[in-house]
Order: sequence, then structure tokens, then C-alpha cells
Amino acid sequence: MRGNIIIMKSLIIAGFLGTCLITPLSAEETIVPEAEISYEKQIRPILQAACFHCHGEEAEVDGGLDLRLRRFMVQGGDSGPAIVPGKPDESYLLDRIASGEMPPSGSGHPLSSEQQDLITRWVAQSAPTLRSEPETLAPGMVILPEDQEWWSYQPVTRPELPDVRKPELVEQPIDRFVLHKLEEAGFEFSPLADRKTLIRRACFDLWGLPPTPEMVEEFVKDDQPDAWERLLDRLLANDHFGERWARHWLDVAGYADSEGVTTTDPERKWAWQYRDYVIKSLNKNKPYDLFVQEQLAGDEMVSPPYKNMPPDAIEKLIATGFLRMAPDGTMSKQLDDDLTKNEVVADTVEIVSSIFLGLTVECAQCHEHRYDPIPQADYYRLRAVFEPALNWKKWKTPSQRSISLYTDEDRAKAATIEAEAKKILDERLVKQQEFIDRNYEKELAKLTEAEREIAVAAREIAEKDRTPEQKEIYKKYPSLSITAGSLYLYDKPAADELKKMADAAAELRKTKPEEFFVRALTETASDLTPTFVFNRGDHQQPKEEVKPAGLSILNHVVESQIPDNDPAIPSTGRRLAFAKQLTSGQHPLTARVFANRNWLHLLGRGIVITPSDFGRLGTPPSHPQLLDWLADEFVQQNWDIKKFIKMVMLSHTYQQALSTDTAYLTRDPDIALYGSARLKRIEAEVLRDMVLEISGNLNEKMYGPPVPVMSDPVGQWVIGIENLSAGRPGKVLEMHGEDLRRSVYVQVRRTRPLSIFEVFDNPRMEPNCELRSFSTVAPQSLMLMNGDFIMQQAKDFASLLNTEYKEDNPQKINQLWQRVYARLPDQSELADAQQFLVEQQETLAERAGKDDDPALLALANLCQILLSSNEFLYID
Repeated sequence: MRGNIIIMKSLIIAGFLGTCLITPLSAEETIVPEAEISYEKQIRPILQAACFHCHGEEAEVDGGLDLRLRRFMVQGGDSGPAIVPGKPDESYLLDRIASGEMPPSGSGHPLSSEQQDLITRWVAQSAPTLRSEPETLAPGMVILPEDQEWWSYQPVTRPELPDVRKPELVEQPIDRFVLHKLEEAGFEFSPLADRKTLIRRACFDLWGLPPTPEMVEEFVKDDQPDAWERLLDRLLANDHFGERWARHWLDVAGYADSEGVTTTDPERKWAWQYRDYVIKSLNKNKPYDLFVQEQLAGDEMVSPPYKNMPPDAIEKLIATGFLRMAPDGTMSKQLDDDLTKNEVVADTVEIVSSIFLGLTVECAQCHEHRYDPIPQADYYRLRAVFEPALNWKKWKTPSQRSISLYTDEDRAKAATIEAEAKKILDERLVKQQEFIDRNYEKELAKLTEAEREIAVAAREIAEKDRTPEQKEIYKKYPSLSITAGSLYLYDKPAADELKKMADAAAELRKTKPEEFFVRALTETASDLTPTFVFNRGDHQQPKEEVKPAGLSILNHVVESQIPDNDPAIPSTGRRLAFAKQLTSGQHPLTARVFANRNWLHLLGRGIVITPSDFGRLGTPPSHPQLLDWLADEFVQQNWDIKKFIKMVMLSHTYQQALSTDTAYLTRDPDIALYGSARLKRIEAEVLRDMVLEISGNLNEKMYGPPVPVMSDPVGQWVIGIENLSAGRPGKVLEMHGEDLRRSVYVQVRRTRPLSIFEVFDNPRMEPNCELRSFSTVAPQSLMLMNGDFIMQQAKDFASLLNTEYKEDNPQKINQLWQRVYARLPDQSELADAQQFLVEQQETLAERAGKDDDPALLALANLCQILLSSNEFLYID
């Protein structure tokens, strides 16, 4: 197998270098396979990032100087040789770098003194290379074996479990990798956390909600050795799991209920179905490989036409909403049409590459990637995978992409109901005319006989065609002009009867099957517009045509070529082939990226702390063998997400308490060695959900259209339905508890971030969120002290405690602590809380209104204090 990989590498290199001749070594060429400093390993990466975009990778080479080979540098450009091997003082390139002229200002960052020194020493050592170089190269990026040696481009191989000095601390194989590193640094695991800490941590991680006092008591009293495992099984089996973990996925998918781009930010009426798809998929533990395939190519797994589909086919179409999450301004008439279309495609490629590949592929849209070996052509090869469905030359606006879920049965039923309603309305029209005629005769009887003759003759004539005499009669007797709209003035019982018939027809029409639509991505095999590389990313400057493919750098591990058009299915099949390539189990990035994200969500820090950048600008893994073991185990477990999460949570690594070892915390303040639990700040949505749960107000209704947001009287975005007919802003319609649903169901408008979310670092989807940030700023404290939401929930919480425990303050305080902190107060806390209630009640009594209850307000203040405390906001 190893020999085959070496042969494949050689073939790939040959393919990139073309059919150029490998020249014999010249007298001045120095090849030192084990050189301390070589062009390929140390020098080329520096020049590639800073210089290649002007000196070698474009069709026109600045100054005639190509820096991609040592041979070219010796040969030089318009100003002569760039380097003189062995003579750094005579090397023109070093003078230009030292003077700051190269790279030019604005084209890149100046080289650091360390980088300059490295290049100088390399030249002084006669500028050695590791191998003979070709005499010529075509413009563009060349991928060398050194590029392929980067850790994330290597095949995932299952490492041996390392030995540890204290195997008794190992709960899972994971622990061996972590403990081995800790022991190398002279440390070991922190002790296991206590039961109350563990259940609160587990409920936060798996549900995003606090445990109830009853759950805590049951777990603490469970003395069976598998108590922790059974708790995890219960938490994973609950539907709250999908709601919690969907939020993680929706972040990187860029989920939003609006199109963004413009200030009008149009709503996406049916996007919520994709959100529900993610929640349902996680709850039923859909294997990750199928989860990926459905989102990238669900439509290619269903046979068109998309009519009368069974539920599983509809689900696959809904899944492709993943590829419709990028901001989309193509409905706007104010924007550059072609540019806006191409921005949608670019954002989609960015979302796909960041979530599945963990690479900054988007950097290659305009030029060769300056750090990772991603040629610009590779970017457009990847774009070609999606362009049949996102074809900017045959573009479909968001409304044109909607697929109706109306079945033939629905249409037949709707037609039957419509016919019945029309029958009622036809009968109503007959009656209406009868009532009008009857009342007309009554009014006509009030006229003289001569006047009646003139009026009757004029009745069927349009007013503009009447004679002056006829117009005069109708002007003199306006009551003759009885219409459907004025009938009530003459015969209210008749008008009421007609209204009942109209209402009956309207009610009947409400029984029609509701028509739902899917926000899907689809294509046909006829959508084969060629994909071109765009010069500097400009769609108006197409260059060479490219075919669909994955990344070239991975060719030595996984086949990157993708069929142009699969004749076995009605669409091109490109996305399905790409999805299967990603989930083949051989791809070096798919499982690593997902395993790392799961680790990040559970441990608070990724093994790779840049979860969407496994390239050279990202941070290498702190535990590379552990990451490979996790990735391989995930695939071996048949991509079972819940099993993977449970495995991590069963480990000693996860169950540790916060370390109190000063020596360890000094040596590892970022907990990069995982020798301690990590203090985690709860996210914005979790803060709101936990407060609602504790106050007893959480509405656990699942799925469906999003809970709307609106502007309040001071311009903040809050949950609510604005009553636009009220004539003034801020008037809110009754929401019947919908405003108390979990935050995952709250509308995500790109221009309308909910105020409480925004203050607590909720991400903007532009186009997605690769990693959440957490800040500690004054507006957070102000929101917790003065925000309407937190104050109302604290008051409701106090009312709940009052109802349950009446005048028993110690019991109220005990319950308060248990519901907020999952523990009882100690004696000092209990005494302080009791004293606070007494003093606060006395103070409030002095300024209370006639309807105020000082005791309730005092308890509400205490509730608010705990809900604003660090112990509540952080999970240990």
C-alpha cells in the first residue's frame, strides 16, 4: 500500500509539471536531500505566500522574474540574477527584501526578520534543493511532495493506543492519548467532577437546558456503576438533544430566515423546514454520511418530477435547503444582477468548504491560494460541482426555486371544496340580485308614473350613456341606485343573510389542504453550462474551462475527479458524486473536521482550534494521533453521531473537575492538554432557553414556522408580531405562548438580530459562523439588570416559588438554588439570602404601590440576581 502511495505521488507531481524535461544537474546546482535549509521545505512556502502571485503564478511575470524554482532565481529576470548561490551579499533578491521593496506595499505583508534571515542563510549555503528541478514550468501553482506532507492531507490512519503510567485513570481509549501527553508534561488528569456538576454539564451540552431538581436528586442517589452511562442515554434519546445540537450545525450551515444582502432583507418563508430537517435528523440519529449526502444532493437521490412524493423523498428535497442558505440578493432590482448571482455561488462554495473540508478554499477565488496548495483552477473545479444547479447564466430567483408539496389528491380535494364554495357564492349572487330588485321596486313605487317610466328605461343603461332627463331622475332620487354595497342601508336583514352566505363560503375554503413549499436546490442534466476560471475572480473575464473535481492536493489519498454528467440519473449527478467522495471513509478531511467540531462542542476547545481551517494558516492539532483515532473510530462506528458523543462523554477527559493545581494551570492556562474541565460560557440562545425553563414558562412545542421578531418602541429587536393596523409602532398582537418557544425556533433575520442574542455574541450569518466568540462587556450586565425579558422571567419565577412554597422562605431559597445552580445553598448563602429578602422587602414596602407585593418583588430581585450571576452564566 505504501509503495502504491509513493507511485501515486510521483504521477501527481508529473501531472502538474506537465511533460517538461528533467535536466541534468548544472555545475552550480546544489542538491542536498537532507539539507538543513532547503528551497522546497523552508524557502518556497515563504515566497509562495508573499511573492508567487506576481512572480510565477500569473501568465505575465513581473520583471521577468519567476521565483517558483531555484533555477529561475539563479537565471534571474530583467534586472539580472536574483540570487548568487553561496554569496548572499551579491544576491539582488535579498537587497530588495531587506529594503522593504519586495513584496511591494499593498501586495502582501513584509517578510519578518526571521524569514529574511532564513532566506539569507539558505543562499549562503549555496541555495540547496531536495531534488532536480524542471527547466520550465507552465504558469500557475505547482504542488510538490512537501505540500502533500501537511498533516491534514494525509490519509487517516488508526494509531496504536499509547502507554500510560496510570492506566487506572483510563475510562475510554480517548483517555490514553490525553493522559499520555499530560504525563509527558509531568501532570495527570484532574479528579472526576461531582455528580451535581456532571449532570448540569451534561444537560447543558446535550440539551442546552438545566437539569430539574428531581433529575439531580435521582442521579446523585443512583449508586449503580453505569449511572452516568444511563443518564447519557436518557439525555441523548430526548428530543431536546436535536434542538441543542441543531444549533451547532445551523451555525456553520449559515441558517437564516431571510435573504440578507439588501436593507429590505426579504423573508425566506419556507427555510424553517431545513431547520426542522436538521433537528429531526439528529434526534433519529441519522448516520453522518447520509446526513451529508442528503444536504449536498438530496434532489439527485429522488426521481423527478417532484410530485406526489412520499415523506422520505420530501425529506431529501428539504435537506438541499442547506445549499440555499447563502445570502441571496437576486430578487433585488437595485443590484448588479450577474455580480449578485456569482456572489451567491461563491458564498455557497465557502459554506460547503468550511463545513466539510475545513479549508479556506474561498481564498483561491481570485488567485492561487497564497498559503495552502489550492490552485485557483481547483476553486472553479469545485464550483463546477454546484454550477449546474446554481447556474448564473440560467439563474432562478428564490421564488422560482420553490417546489410545491401539493399532491394530486390535495388538488382534487381543493377543487371539490372550491366548487362547493362557488356554488354557495353563485346562490348568493342570485339572492343578492333578488334583494336589490325587491328594494328597487320599493323605491320606484315612491315616484310618479312618468318618473317611473324614465327611471326604468335608464336602469340598464350605463350612466355616461343616459340622457340628461334620465340623469336628472337618478340625481333627484339617489335611492334608486341600490348596489350590493349599499343594500344594507335599505334592507339590513337581507344584507346579513348575504354576509352569512359569504362567510360560509370563506369557512369552506379554509378546509382546503394547505399548500406548503420546499426551499430546495434542483437541477437537470440539460443545465450543462461550462464553468470557467475567472481572471482575478471577475465573472466578466473568463479564462480556461474546467471540469468538476475535488481538490488536487488530495489526489494521493482520494480520487478527486467527478463525472461531468452521470447518465444513470436525470441530473448531472455531480453533487451526489462529490458527497459520496466526501463520505467514502477514505477522504482525509471529512471525518477529521466533524470529529474536531464535536470535540470542540463537548470539551470547549477543539483539538484543532481553527475548526474551519486545517490548512497552513490554521493551528496544527494539539493531539494529532487522538484526532486520527477519533476520525477513524467515527467511520468505524458507521458515522453514528450519538455514539460518538456518548463515547467522548464517557471518558475521564470529559468528566474531570476544574483543576485547582496551580502548577498545571500555570503550565497550561488554555487547557490545551485537557488536564482539567474547561469553564464554558453559555451561548445567547441557551441563556434565554435556560431562563425560560427555570421560570416555568418554556413552551416545548417543536417545529414549524419561526417565531417572528419586531422592533419595539425604542428600536430594539424583540420577539413579537407588530399590529400594523394599530396605527403606531410597538403595539403587539397576542402570541398565545409562541414567544416562549425555544430559541432555535426564533426567526433568524440577518438585519434583525434579537437584542438579547446580539448582546451575548450571537453570530451574524455572513455567510455562516465557523466558530463562536465569547465576550464579557458592560451591555451584558445592563441587559441582565434592566432588560424586560430577564425582569419578567425573574418575576414569574418568584411567583412560581411563591405558589409552591407560600411563606416558607428557606424552602423557596433552596429551590431557587437547585433550579438555577443544580445544588443547594450552603449555610452562609442561605443566611445571606434570607437576610436579603427581609431587608429588600422592607425597602420595597416604603415605595410600593397599592397593587404591589413587596415580598414577591423582593423574591423576584433575588431570582434576578442568581440568573445574572457567573455561576449561572458559566458551566464548570
